[in-house]
Amino acid sequence: MIAGFDHVVIAVRDLAAGVAAYQLLLGREALPAIEHDGVATALIVTSNIAVELMAPIGASERARRLQAALDDGGEGLKSLVFAVGDIERAHGRAERVGLAPDAIVERAAAWQSFRGNTERTHGVRLFFMQRDAAPAPSAAHACGVRGLDHVVIRSPDAERAAALYGARLGLDMRLEREVRGARLMFFRCGDAIVEIVHDVSVADAKDRLWGLSWRVADGDAERARLAAAGLDVSEVRQGIKPGTRVFTVRTGTVNVPTLMIELAGP
Repeated sequence: MIAGFDHVVIAVRDLAAGVAAYQLLLGREALPAIEHDGVATALIVTSNIAVELMAPIGASERARRLQAALDDGGEGLKSLVFAVGDIERAHGRAERVGLAPDAIVERAAAWQSFRGNTERTHGVRLFFMQRDAAPAPSAAHACGVRGLDHVVIRSPDAERAAALYGARLGLDMRLEREVRGARLMFFRCGDAIVEIVHDVSVADAKDRLWGLSWRVADGDAERARLAAAGLDVSEVRQGIKPGTRVFTVRTGTVNVPTLMIELAGP
């Protein structure tokens, strides 16, 4: 059903400011912004996922939904969009496994998508998209991210999350472990990972789309680039996964918890 990630949606109040922040953070240029149905959007495309920055600019129903998402927790990560190869088949499976999906929407034969019911996805906005052609990766600077390593979802109910992402969505659980008392589950999605963090502090019983971890070629060079640009970054340290080195980006992420990870090997 799912081939990998298509994109994540980050809601912002000022599109130009959001684009500038993520061009710096990812070290890649954004594609030209477009306006449609009361919403302004811009894409930054990496090797395995795009970041879509979205800002409401009108009074349409779509703009009102986006504004409601901004009112619910402010700017930040709002939706996760999976890539599928056959939208009709994916929609049929979503119906069979109880996701109560919306009808398929088509945009000028360029792509088709549908959304799962957020009650059935436990509060996380999940979309499924088939494109006629994937957008080419954005122009990259000398440094910058290679692509996404994992997206983090925090859940108060680990078994419920495992049932959704494993059994119902068909992602392959590759690893389960405890780190500092927290239960972590890792589901393969294309060449990246959905990481579920069991979070008993979530009071409203909803899951939360939470953070992003990006792959970089050289952790020291990437940290130096971002620090020189004025971002607050941690020191590079050994990652939890053997052979990795990581650092945290504390500012300039539009309220998205962000980790940069240098993998072992080429």
